[in-house]
Amino acid sequence: MALSQNLQQKLLQKLSPQQIQLMKLLQVPTANLEERIKEEMEENPALELTEEGHEDMGEDGIDEFDTTGEEDFDLDGSEDEYDNIDISEYVQDEDEVGDYRLRDENYPELDEGKTIPHRVESSFHEILLEQLGMLELSDEYNRIAEQIVGSIDEDGYLRRETESIVDDLAFRQNIHVSSGQIEELIATIQQFDPPGIASRNLRECLLLQLYRKQVTVDDPAIIMAIRILEKYFEEFTKKHYEKIQRVLNLSDEALRDAIGQILKLNPKPGGNVGESKNGETYMIPDFFIYNNAGKLEVTLNSRNAPDLRVSEGYRDMLREYDKGSKKDKRQKEAVIFIKQKIDAAKWFIDAIKQRQNTLLLTMEAILEHQHEFFMTGDETNLKPMILKDIAEQTFLDISTVSRVANSKFVQTEFGTYRLKFFFSESLSTESGEEVSTREVKKILSDMIQAESKRKPLSDEKLTEMLQEKGYNIARRTVAKYREQLNIPVARLRKAL
Repeated sequence: MALSQNLQQKLLQKLSPQQIQLMKLLQVPTANLEERIKEEMEENPALELTEEGHEDMGEDGIDEFDTTGEEDFDLDGSEDEYDNIDISEYVQDEDEVGDYRLRDENYPELDEGKTIPHRVESSFHEILLEQLGMLELSDEYNRIAEQIVGSIDEDGYLRRETESIVDDLAFRQNIHVSSGQIEELIATIQQFDPPGIASRNLRECLLLQLYRKQVTVDDPAIIMAIRILEKYFEEFTKKHYEKIQRVLNLSDEALRDAIGQILKLNPKPGGNVGESKNGETYMIPDFFIYNNAGKLEVTLNSRNAPDLRVSEGYRDMLREYDKGSKKDKRQKEAVIFIKQKIDAAKWFIDAIKQRQNTLLLTMEAILEHQHEFFMTGDETNLKPMILKDIAEQTFLDISTVSRVANSKFVQTEFGTYRLKFFFSESLSTESGEEVSTREVKKILSDMIQAESKRKPLSDEKLTEMLQEKGYNIARRTVAKYREQLNIPVARLRKAL
């Protein structure tokens, strides 16, 4: 096949590196924004924090991912490009651009500049190792026990097989030990606090806790609960209480007491011990919504508005170059580097400002769309709303709205919500009115909470009740919503 050349015209849409970075900045949560800014400051010494305010950025409209002036940043740093470099805009005395401090002075108590104390405590594994240190073990056995403790997961379970632990010790620490010795040490560790630690499965976890209770409390209900878990664990998990009651010849009260003892146990003994992840313990809202005499006001968390500026030291260096002969090759290389760093710092400051504008614009559109919910806090007042609705209202791209909604939180007087919470599909009623699926889920959840736990409502019955209220909904849709609410089927909701 002969080689040939031809000309071809194509329309391609490419994102510049600046646009890509801006999109990444947009989806960074407030809790991680400070870390992102610190990383940028470490990479770019021309960027620094200041405690002084800046001039306000103005009232211009937002052009999403605007690349105006992008040619200022798209420089390859070649010497020819800077032969006739004009640095007047860098060395003239002028006020710093852009005040993106969006703190609302009407709420002075919301000063996010204060230091938030973080709790300091031992982790789950450190607590276990402290208890291990109280045992009188040889050095070799102590290393084996540490290997076992290290194999326990965050829930408190030892899910690694005994043979695998034997292999780990042989290959990694050159310790040869039998499975029996491992089992002896596991049984010792299972006596640690909290009860149920180092269990291989849920059944063993619950039994270990009951055995610990039986030593201190002489209660027939505990003895019966142990018997149920030892011999009829599968029937218990499936809530076949009638079968258990018939086989063990128990009265209703005796069965209720035994099941009650089991339900008091902790299925994840390691879950509440030691420090938790910061992301799970602390949730920093990105927005605050206040009801000011019947008027809703939205403000941006001031952590989203850091005081950044271009380093004066770098400007001074350019001033010195401007006063010099400009013939020194080393000076020319230095000014090329300095100008690139200043341009990058200016772009980052503008990107932070645009991030704030996009966040506020999106939140204000959500506030307008779900105004009734923010006034009352009633989930049944949520209106159907999809990403496209907000995108059309704000003239932003759907992907931009999605980035904002997926990782941001808003604090209201009724609680803190993820922005994604306010988005839902619509469902038609008998009258033709469109309602939010979240409203239907709330009604479904209320129905299940109000049901008799002795005779839980089936999906068919729930469907009939919703249809009586005017919601055109199928049984499979009810089952889907119930699963999304993490509600089990009627048989598993049954209680004595």
